[in-house]
Amino acid sequence: MGDFYQNGIITTLHNLSKRPLDEMEAELCRFAKKRPLGLILPCLYSELETEAMPNITRHLAQVPYLDEIIIGLDRATEAEYRKALKFFSQLPQRYRVLWNDGPRLRNLDDELIAEKLSPREPGKGRNVWFCIGYMLSSNRVESVALHDCDIVTYDRELLARLIYPVANPNFNYEFCKGFYARVADGKINGRVSRLLVTPLLRALKKVFGPMDYLDYLDSYRYPLAGEFSFRKDVTTDIRIPSDWGLEIGVLSEVKRNYATNRLCQVDIADVYDHKHQKLSADNDAGGLSKMSIDITKALFRKLATNGIVFNQETFRTIKATYFRIALDFIETYKNDAEINGLSLDVHSEELAVELFARNIVKAGNHFLDNPMEAPFIPSWNRVSSAIPNFMDRLYEAVDLDMAEFGDGNSDKV
Repeated sequence: MGDFYQNGIITTLHNLSKRPLDEMEAELCRFAKKRPLGLILPCLYSELETEAMPNITRHLAQVPYLDEIIIGLDRATEAEYRKALKFFSQLPQRYRVLWNDGPRLRNLDDELIAEKLSPREPGKGRNVWFCIGYMLSSNRVESVALHDCDIVTYDRELLARLIYPVANPNFNYEFCKGFYARVADGKINGRVSRLLVTPLLRALKKVFGPMDYLDYLDSYRYPLAGEFSFRKDVTTDIRIPSDWGLEIGVLSEVKRNYATNRLCQVDIADVYDHKHQKLSADNDAGGLSKMSIDITKALFRKLATNGIVFNQETFRTIKATYFRIALDFIETYKNDAEINGLSLDVHSEELAVELFARNIVKAGNHFLDNPMEAPFIPSWNRVSSAIPNFMDRLYEAVDLDMAEFGDGNSDKV
């Protein structure tokens, strides 16, 4: 059970009472009459064949307050898209599956490429961006939750707690981030958040001094959580990275657009586990190595927009400062694990820190070597300005795909 302590400069909503789920869902049903609620699920086709996604879908089928579920499907052939439509047909809510690799959406993407508006690379950021575009074109929901599709410990209470802060008309929150303890199978997980993001933020404060942006990011208990919720208006002019910097990019954008009293975080699960990325120490293009580089680049870019000037000496100082702070954190986590009867491999923790330290310099060098890089996906406001009927055609393309390859069950309203 969480405590009631408020840390940092955003509101933390705790799980203090183990409130009955049926009571919370009944309240959400009342909220939905005034503020329709939706859900975005960015997924790979391969995730439909894991133990996580069938369980998630079974839970979602029992959720009574959702007006629309938007599923972004990546890496799917035509046959796999057909299977995906059958897979999601058990949902009683209105749902739409975006076949991101299908010819209709690819043709639309070619138009974006021609206008230099297309996401730079495939991945979760691109998937989420297209789902947001469909949500805006559909115009059926006012508040939306988003969560990953590899959560093996999923329960629909997670969704209820995640969407509640932006669904309740008595709250003024525009954006809410989920958090949870990354503990499973007797181990403390969440290495990138624990061993990279938190010590790097502390190192940046030490190098550059107090900064509102760094205090803001450091207020989030789990800044890399893939679960968040928001009011629809948040998404129209947001600019997000297409790589692993997505979560940091989203947090940065909502900070730019809203006062911190409109932002919050909420405890959404006592137990949370999902698939784990490999460290990939010898491959900067995969695993936690790529993730750490992308996240660090996202931080450096945002600091540069705040007037911070970087050079190679700066990055070496940041690396050295980070390394010392991160090693101290390992000792802290070791003690925390021991008092809770959990295991923690100090050797593997230090290997991760050594990799992340090297990647801080790599991210810095990439930042310096690519001054003209445009790392963000354009906002949907810009797309609508450049191609006025694009969103209407996106809406139509998704419906045509489902009509052609599905069995008609998706038209539930």
